[in-house]
Amino acid sequence: MQDLWLGARLLLLLAVANITPIAAKNLLGARWAWPLDGGICLPDGRPLLGPSKTVRGVVVAVGACMLCALLMGLPVEVGALAGAGAMAGDALSSFIKRRLAIEPSGQAFGLDQIPESLLGLLAVRFALDVPLLQVAAITIAFALLEIPLARLAHRLGLRDRPY
Repeated sequence: MQDLWLGARLLLLLAVANITPIAAKNLLGARWAWPLDGGICLPDGRPLLGPSKTVRGVVVAVGACMLCALLMGLPVEVGALAGAGAMAGDALSSFIKRRLAIEPSGQAFGLDQIPESLLGLLAVRFALDVPLLQVAAITIAFALLEIPLARLAHRLGLRDRPY
């Protein structure tokens, strides 16, 4: 039962990391939306990450995860690691999507969910002694839940697109 409770809290941290950059964009518009990649384009002519990955997004995701961890009785450092790991995974998926010529905010099931959740979970794995099997289970749960939750967020006006 304890593993289930920990898994639910980690899943919530991943969801917080996923939605807070979008909420910040909705609240702040272009304010403080500096591109994480500095606008760099690679020799293939495509951006390193793209305009939707911002410094503001990383900062709010990490900060929100720290607060969320604290509220759930987890160490604040765990929230910071989960948020930073999730944002690193999100940046990695954006990098791969740009190389595959998928437009910014374009959908790629699996690629949109797995790096974000997996890197976020691996970042906290040793701090919380999370078994690899549980990491895999939470990663799968995040991948399966992210699509319906993104559609709900779209209906509520939190997301521009339903994915």
